[in-house]
Amino acid sequence: MTTKPTITTAHSTDFVRLPDPPEPEDMNNFKFLHQSGNTHYLTEHLGNQETTLITGEAYISLEPTSNRRGLFCPDLLIAFNVNPKAGSDRNGYVISEQGKPPDFVLEIASPSTGQRDVTIKRDGYAALGLPEYWRFDDSGGQHHGAPLAGDRLVDGTYQPIPIEGIDAQTFQGYSAVLNLHLRWEQGQLGWYDPATGRHISRFSDERSRADTAEARAAAAEARADAEQQARIAADARVRELEAELRRREMS
Repeated sequence: MTTKPTITTAHSTDFVRLPDPPEPEDMNNFKFLHQSGNTHYLTEHLGNQETTLITGEAYISLEPTSNRRGLFCPDLLIAFNVNPKAGSDRNGYVISEQGKPPDFVLEIASPSTGQRDVTIKRDGYAALGLPEYWRFDDSGGQHHGAPLAGDRLVDGTYQPIPIEGIDAQTFQGYSAVLNLHLRWEQGQLGWYDPATGRHISRFSDERSRADTAEARAAAAEARADAEQQARIAADARVRELEAELRRREMS
């Protein structure tokens, strides 16, 4: 049974919040994580929001600190069996407070961060003990060297996660931490459920369901109108036949 960590977050005069992340310049995280609904639907898909933290643009630190030197700020962070409120109070993820490193981090490539993502951040996340580190490059590898890449921590060292080419425009790797397939699909980031082979819910699916429901309602209304017109026509025909029968009886 999953239990929520008991972490004291009462603020005092010496309570330390992690620094705010830097202002984005050429960052692509909003486009590929938030605008598409990925963050929202990952939250719904992965379950218990009381013990699952899904966030981005927040520093990871071993201990509380107000100094950003040596800290890393991933575009997406996922941690299970932790205290999300503690993360909110601290303005980031403090490993000593949560009792474990985050389970999963992802970096979205950009011209200014691409080289750092595959070198300094890769080494840093391994040193912090993060089980999985993923990288997504919408350019097809111009900034990261590959469209999609992932590493899994094995005996303290990152080992590449196999990435398969489904076709010329689709690459896929499996995250054991999330039990999801990550995909690079024509420059878009996808999350697929291995059990169904389908993408987790997203905004486009909701719009499609809404359009389908509207179409079904319109079709049902059209059928009801047609049935009503048929009944009116049938009643009129009955009246015509009854009138004709009376005329014959009187002749």
